[in-house]
Amino acid sequence: MKFLISNDDGYFSPGIRVLAETLARHGEVVVVAPERDRSGASNSLTLDRPLTVRQAANGFYYVNGTPTDCVHLAVTGLLDFRPDMIFSGINHGPNMGDDTIYSGTVAAASEGFLLGIPSIAISLAGYSGKHFDTAALVVEQLLERHRQHPLSSPVLLNVNVPDIPANELQALQVTRLGRRHHAEPVIKAKNPRGETIYWVGPVGAAQDAGPGTDFAAIAGKHASLTPLMLDLTAFGQMDGINTWLHP
Repeated sequence: MKFLISNDDGYFSPGIRVLAETLARHGEVVVVAPERDRSGASNSLTLDRPLTVRQAANGFYYVNGTPTDCVHLAVTGLLDFRPDMIFSGINHGPNMGDDTIYSGTVAAASEGFLLGIPSIAISLAGYSGKHFDTAALVVEQLLERHRQHPLSSPVLLNVNVPDIPANELQALQVTRLGRRHHAEPVIKAKNPRGETIYWVGPVGAAQDAGPGTDFAAIAGKHASLTPLMLDLTAFGQMDGINTWLHP
């Protein structure tokens, strides 16, 4: 198999190195990732300036753009082959619930999906970063499943793995996205020039973390797998909006 790897933590992150080493045991790997941390970049494309591609000493390519730029550039111009699968990660931190809207990790996988390639975003759902090997184990489990029963059509999967030793990991669960409370307020401060600056506040606590959600799975030491879709149409509101428009 031929794999394209990207992320939003940057080409130098430990998670992308672990992911590349894992996938290299199963096929050909090319890494195209941002030159710096682009967490929270979502599905943005760089349209106001040209992009450059450079290669690091370890063979990874890095781009002065977003995660979406990296995948789009790789598939539509940089590579001389079409990847069989795209993996984004292993992200240092969770991408669950509403976080997926902002996530550059999920965005890189979303771009692959839009280009017709099965794509998986994988995140280590903790901030200690101690157990990337556990997430790598889940990657291998998914690959083995795909080898035995190939995905029949492109899918977009969001996978979160608890940051625990592999021997404590429970079975993979298929989940839906949970929901969070509103984010905490911005943090106001002064820079050395006395100007007011603002830091975006932390995410809110989980609001909907009931059974079947990604939050519940991680709390129970399960890896969560959530199939995502990109059609934002609110079908349930179409009749009401049509009546409002044409009373």
